[in-house]
Amino acid sequence: MSDSSKNNNGSSPIEQFIPTGFYDVIRQERVFIGLIGVFFFIAGVAFPYAELAMWVGFFFAGYSAIANDSIQTIGTFLASNMDKKWWVLWLWIGGIFLVTVTASWVIYDGDVTYHRLTSKGFSEAPTNFSFLQVAAPIFLLILTRMRMPVSTTFLLLSAFASSAEGITSVLGKSLSGYGLALITGLVVWLVVTKTVEKKFNGEPKKYWLPLQWIISGTLWAVWVMQDAANIAVYLPRSLDVTQFLGFSLFIFFGLGLLFYLRGDKIQEIVTEKSRVTDIRSATIIDFVYAILLVYKLTVSTVPMSTTWVFLGLLAGRELGISIMDNKEMGRPLSKVFIMAFKDLSYALIGLAVSIILAVSINNDVRRELLQFIGY
Repeated sequence: MSDSSKNNNGSSPIEQFIPTGFYDVIRQERVFIGLIGVFFFIAGVAFPYAELAMWVGFFFAGYSAIANDSIQTIGTFLASNMDKKWWVLWLWIGGIFLVTVTASWVIYDGDVTYHRLTSKGFSEAPTNFSFLQVAAPIFLLILTRMRMPVSTTFLLLSAFASSAEGITSVLGKSLSGYGLALITGLVVWLVVTKTVEKKFNGEPKKYWLPLQWIISGTLWAVWVMQDAANIAVYLPRSLDVTQFLGFSLFIFFGLGLLFYLRGDKIQEIVTEKSRVTDIRSATIIDFVYAILLVYKLTVSTVPMSTTWVFLGLLAGRELGISIMDNKEMGRPLSKVFIMAFKDLSYALIGLAVSIILAVSINNDVRRELLQFIGY
């Protein structure tokens, strides 16, 4: 760049009109921003053609949902196995995914969601798509890049809800899940902190490694049973062999990319929490979370935000540790409340975006929601 194109401080004309911090973000994220632009263009080209839009939307949803929700199920697994080769972790988690969705596909006659999409408002597969339905996962990618643990259930399923009742039922089940997880995490770690976690000093016994892999694998399988609906909502409710292979193999290799990136930026939501890199603490978190998901899985077939359950569990855990021993292991209560509020506020941002998308896409949902709030 020539000297005449710079001011006396050595900055370019563009930098004079853009705040330094914002300019740095654009420069650092220029590849990602470029990809997002390409993705929006592809969504715009594909949405008028149902067969093409179906798979484009699925491809976007497949990676974006797994990338955002990875913090819940494989976040602690990644954090406590940083010394292992990424492809070993991928083959374990990816293999469990293939077994889990194959079982559903066989048992439920082509349905890979364990009947999560049979509830009112989601039972019919879309036969045509709007631009926002195809582009919804792109918004999720942006929020994920911003380290926001938003609910993929709300963001993706809300775009396909045929009635406001479908959204409110998911919201009700998710809110109750957050509250249950918060209380459970608090109670469990009020007990565990003094009796177990405080004794986690030195190298863990050899049995902790296989125990954690089994528990993490079980948690991952239960999560797939609950949240595969968020990805498969774009596809027919019963997949033939070719469609099933496209669905399962794309997710399998997408998981490989995620493990290669070690969870990417959103992994910080997990690593900032107390002692999650200790395989023993990570195993306890996964065990409690798996029990909560199994319970919620059997309550009803209504989809639920597992993100909200996970955030509630982490908040309860941090609160329990702080109450019992904030001098050695936990944080002061004020910092715990700030952390929990930040995580929950991000989830609420995702909920707001989800409702905006649903209202923008579906006239019936917009009318019902307006009536619900008194308009």
